[in-house]
Amino acid sequence: MPSAHLTATYRWHADVVLDPAVTTETLPDRFTRWCEVVVARLPWGLNRLVPPTLLGFALINGGTFGVDLILLTIFHGWWGLPVWLAVTVGYICAFALSFVLNRTFNFHSHAPVGRQAAIYVVVVAINYATFILGVGTGLTGLGLEYHLSRLLAGGCEAVFMYSAMRWVVFRTRPTAAAPTRGH
Repeated sequence: MPSAHLTATYRWHADVVLDPAVTTETLPDRFTRWCEVVVARLPWGLNRLVPPTLLGFALINGGTFGVDLILLTIFHGWWGLPVWLAVTVGYICAFALSFVLNRTFNFHSHAPVGRQAAIYVVVVAINYATFILGVGTGLTGLGLEYHLSRLLAGGCEAVFMYSAMRWVVFRTRPTAAAPTRGH
């Protein structure tokens, strides 16, 4: 991100002065700044523990999870598709949307999209097999209502997906000019 677009949201950015005539803040920049401001105001020292990307992920994926549940209701509840098929179609649609929104708004990635998409597909496949089919469909098969099964599986997948997106899919590689921790 160009230095002209830096936002002064952390205490250590206090010396950064922005010229509104030079700064062209985009919608993704505003989303990130808002997440940083909210996280900076968290109580009990949580502002030092919770990264702004976690809040951004929660907001984005909360919205896409809602899309997933709506599609599940339409495909299974209204159209009568089998649970496994309704979950699969809703899941694919929601995770495609999640990838685009997280890449753009949350992680501000400018890396080649092809490599990231390929890694994301592998992460999503692992997540799907483990949490959606394994936990979600398994709980439904044991007699738990399908929405509740999906919510429980969603909690498990949220932890896995945030970790994978932050440290695998959209990880930032240190540049040669950037100092590394501990130096």
